[in-house]
Amino acid sequence: MKEKKIYEGIIFDLVHKEVLINEKKYPRDIIRHPGGVGVLCLKDEHILLVKQYRPAVDEVTLEIPAGKLEYGEDPMECGKRELNEEARIEADSLELIEEIYSTPGFCDEKIYIYKACGIRKALHELAQDEDEDLDSLWLPLEEAYRKVIERKIKDAKTIVAILYAIAERK
Repeated sequence: MKEKKIYEGIIFDLVHKEVLINEKKYPRDIIRHPGGVGVLCLKDEHILLVKQYRPAVDEVTLEIPAGKLEYGEDPMECGKRELNEEARIEADSLELIEEIYSTPGFCDEKIYIYKACGIRKALHELAQDEDEDLDSLWLPLEEAYRKVIERKIKDAKTIVAILYAIAERK
């Protein structure tokens, strides 16, 4: 069905669209987002997490290294860039482990979750985004899992990555 852009932003666009459900038209407002990437990085039973303030929820969060895709950007290249920018780490390769929709009821954002293989300190560090103030830390995987169970880690992509890492060990 036809859609009309009603807002164009720096992170997302908002469109109004009529959808056909059971032969009846219904109005919907939909957020169009280029998507994102998260990277699961494990070393010696520890997981790499990034601590940062998120204005949308007004909280400091613990998340896997992640970032927004640019329209048309290769998700794997975005993952490599974000791993370097946020944690100063490079990987020999990234393995796609999952694709998730953040909130499919009103947003088309798809997040690609990769597992970093063959990690090491970055030889050439990329500049961090000016609007980010973050710290990276290695947390024991079991402690990260406990934080999920205790609802201290609330970020969906990070929860998926931690549960994947726990399941992969078994």
